[in-house]
Amino acid sequence: MMGRERITSIKPIEKVVPTFSKEEMERRLKKLRHLMAEENVEAIVFTSHHNINYYADFLYISFGRPFALIVTQDEHMTITPKIDGGHPARRSFGDNIIYTDWQRDNFYYAVKKVLDDYKITKGQVGVEHDHLTIERNEMLKSTLSHLTLIDISQTVMKLRMVKSDEEIELIRNGSRITELGGHAIVDAIEAGASEYELALHGNQVMTKEIMKTYPHAEVRDTWSLLHSDINTESAHTDMTSRKLQRGDIISLNCFASIGGYFTSLERTLFLEEVSDAHLKYWEINCEVLKHGLEIIKPGVRCKDIANELNEVFESYGLLDYRTFGYGHSFGVFGHYFGREGALELREDCETVLEPGMVISFEPAIMIPFGNPGAGGYREHETLIVHEDHVENITTFPVGPEHNIIKK
Repeated sequence: MMGRERITSIKPIEKVVPTFSKEEMERRLKKLRHLMAEENVEAIVFTSHHNINYYADFLYISFGRPFALIVTQDEHMTITPKIDGGHPARRSFGDNIIYTDWQRDNFYYAVKKVLDDYKITKGQVGVEHDHLTIERNEMLKSTLSHLTLIDISQTVMKLRMVKSDEEIELIRNGSRITELGGHAIVDAIEAGASEYELALHGNQVMTKEIMKTYPHAEVRDTWSLLHSDINTESAHTDMTSRKLQRGDIISLNCFASIGGYFTSLERTLFLEEVSDAHLKYWEINCEVLKHGLEIIKPGVRCKDIANELNEVFESYGLLDYRTFGYGHSFGVFGHYFGREGALELREDCETVLEPGMVISFEPAIMIPFGNPGAGGYREHETLIVHEDHVENITTFPVGPEHNIIKK
């Protein structure tokens, strides 16, 4: 539609209470701008959920529309669709501009206008190749043909890997809340209860506690999974109506999300009794868990931890039944957006653990169904790396001594 406005703005009457302090957000931007100066980058056009959330304290819902955050040495601007009204401006750290739907390319028009207004007319501009689709990347290249677009996703990711005191405090609360959900589910477990009913109960307990602890937060992406029997073969099977039966292997998963910061609890349980075959595999997985907690230390490479734990599984002939790496970074992280892939307990990860990093440790094996002891075995701890030690903030009981649920 010719003549219709392409961009607009809605000034917030009042900003919401943020997830993090102004000082914390400025700390992040200072580190980012230092990196930009080192890499000779004039501006960055962030498009991912994780980086926009990290640098603007705003977690968007796309519904097929693109969002952006533009950062220069002096400016900071989110670009959001008009359908979201003044909500992004109220929740975002920094300034906001809105693009309308009247023309299909208004998002790209807004990106160029903001860069032009900030006098970014030449040089390098950072983008996220790990997030942009081919189509959107080509549109940006065409719109910003006078600039050189370079990928900054991996270098910026490394800035997020070391957490601040405020981030660690939020993660501690998230971990505490997952355990409230876990205990609520365990207390409600009984033969005949369905997976989805138990999971929903855990969700409700966690959501209420999040709102109590962070009354100004948005509730989003907090969820529980409860798998039983064959449904334990996948770590991410959705809820089903299957009813629990005596002797079932059960996988308990509680995930609290606060301001886009995801924390989790995972435990293997059995209802009433456990077969000898199941007990053998469960105890082996718990042995790997115990060994890992002894060798995960500051100054150790992720790959060396993974390789040593592999030796334990290999000694029992179970290495082929391992289903994924031994852990990953915690922070801005969710089931539909990015994570800090350079900080994972995997054989191909050279990263050295250092103070301020927060990682999960979650050994897991899956014995195929049709075999004695079949099922998925997963235990999960959340670890904070300090100067001279690693702190395990997970307190939920683990193993056969505690998690054979008697009713």
